[in-house]
Amino acid sequence: MQPDAGPVSRLFFGRDDAETDLRDGLLKGPVFRPTYAYREALSGRKSLVIGRKGSGKSAICRHLATPDGHPGASVLIAPDDAAGDEIRRFALQGLTPDTAKSLIWRYLFAVHAARHLTGHARAAHGRRLPASVRAVRSFLEANGESDDARLYERLRRGIGRLQSADLSLKAFGVEATLGIGGASEGAEAARQLDALEAGVQAGFADLGCARLHPPLLLLVDQLEQVWTVEPESHALVTGLLLAAKHAMSFYDNAVRTALFIRADIYDTLNFGDGDKFHSDEIRISWTREALEDLALHRARASLGTPLTRQELWEDLFPASVGGEPTSAYILRRSLPRPRDTIQFLNVCRDIADEAGNFTITEHDVLAATQRFSGWKLQDLAKEYLISHPFLRSLFVLFENAGYVVMRAALEDRFEACKRSLHLAFSDYTESLTTQGVIDVLYGVGFIGVKRGNDTVYAGGSATPPLPDEHEFHVHPCFRPALNCLGAMELPTYLPGRARNPVVGHSSLAAAITAADVGLTVNRNVRLLNEVTAAGERLLRQLTRSGLPDNMREEVYVEIARVVAVAEEARSEQPDGGRRDVPDHVLAAAVYLDALATRLAAHGFRDRTVTRGLEDEARALIRSVGGSTGGGGGGGSDSG
Repeated sequence: MQPDAGPVSRLFFGRDDAETDLRDGLLKGPVFRPTYAYREALSGRKSLVIGRKGSGKSAICRHLATPDGHPGASVLIAPDDAAGDEIRRFALQGLTPDTAKSLIWRYLFAVHAARHLTGHARAAHGRRLPASVRAVRSFLEANGESDDARLYERLRRGIGRLQSADLSLKAFGVEATLGIGGASEGAEAARQLDALEAGVQAGFADLGCARLHPPLLLLVDQLEQVWTVEPESHALVTGLLLAAKHAMSFYDNAVRTALFIRADIYDTLNFGDGDKFHSDEIRISWTREALEDLALHRARASLGTPLTRQELWEDLFPASVGGEPTSAYILRRSLPRPRDTIQFLNVCRDIADEAGNFTITEHDVLAATQRFSGWKLQDLAKEYLISHPFLRSLFVLFENAGYVVMRAALEDRFEACKRSLHLAFSDYTESLTTQGVIDVLYGVGFIGVKRGNDTVYAGGSATPPLPDEHEFHVHPCFRPALNCLGAMELPTYLPGRARNPVVGHSSLAAAITAADVGLTVNRNVRLLNEVTAAGERLLRQLTRSGLPDNMREEVYVEIARVVAVAEEARSEQPDGGRRDVPDHVLAAAVYLDALATRLAAHGFRDRTVTRGLEDEARALIRSVGGSTGGGGGGGSDSG
């Protein structure tokens, strides 16, 4: 008999996508969180739901398509490659691509509305139907639209009829008026479509549906499946926007639309009526509190217990990771969207379960951090492959370096590979400038910009980086995969090894060669005092420098280590003196100079810091190579 599975084995936070989660995941249960975006779409105040990949657009869409999500009828429209290809190729003489494609979307909406109208009329309004509803039914039968055809088949039929102007409109008594006056193909199609929509609208009006019943909700999702950078794809989405706005106004409240569009697609659209959609937009955003709530409800559903927040984050998970509360640790290292949170939590659970752990340990979370970061770096490049195909090639600029990057350092790194990038991505040379790269990396959430005491990442109302902003941080999500865990990549301090291959000025090497001098015990103590004094002066300078906070902390720790090692060596001198003290002091000098060089290479050229490091390094060299008398005090700051 198998023992009962522990809580980790039963814990599950759901599938990666709403479609699968609704079919066999946790969305089958009461875990859907009614966010503000959902409530706005349900009320009809917002009809254009915009969000990044994984932000929960499809979860909202799929929930609205259920009786629990929307009280009225709904139709889900999710074009695949075949359907998208039909729309992209659709054109009408005399109309712009945007307008032409809006007509095929309007036709699709009208047919769905007509089919809903005829079925709803019989079910909700009895057998005596108005003539307008009977006319709609006759139209559907005459044009072969009464069946439950796939989207591709319905589009193919509609496109053929609109292009040949052979819609059968006898049911509405207007067919005889069409095809006169030498109208263009586009004008003819628009006139037929107007007649169809008027007939459907009359049926809704005669039944009083807008007043008596919840509206039919037309949901359009998964447009990324048919999106390319070609103009025809832009026209496909723009035409959809125009058609949806038309349907919302034309059918009164009997028919509503809700479109779910990825932000990277929507933000590339550029058309004349774009300013008319701002009041329809709602952009999905997630707070840490909302994501914690999502995680808790999914954990409860998987375990079947009324789990508390404390039980999740302090019993099932470790209370802290690296001294940081676990929930804060995980959410800070993932982009603020449900998919990332679900994936990170699931990989923590998987690693713990594979190890046979009864609960998730700190070691499990740390191992999950590395794996998750690698996933997300790859996923980011795939997410923006169409709009920014060069994105993956930019990651190399940040590998094995500090996560704090100054503009000057980024300029230097970019200049070193600009030519190869321009050759490989010749169609994107206008974007491949230093400012262009900053804008792209910020826009996709890879870097944030330091403003005041905060690092601001893309999302919400934050403005993109300005030309006079110079400090950028790689998002914590991507740091492990890039091996940029510290604020900057610091040289290694190896006390007592002055000839380490540490980058420094050429004058230091010459001074080191001439510095192997026998020293007395008293002089050894004085030299080590020089190291301590130099380090203390530099630590005071750091506190008033303009170095970024994280970078200043790391440099502070390293200089404090130089001081601590010198003090430890000085405590050994009463035993008769150590002959390696000169090498020790020279190693400290080389290290301070290397820090100055590294800071300058990192794009930070605050002379208070770099000049102080250089001056102290030279003063230590002079003290080793000078006479046994008084000597070389150090830098200019004695305060």
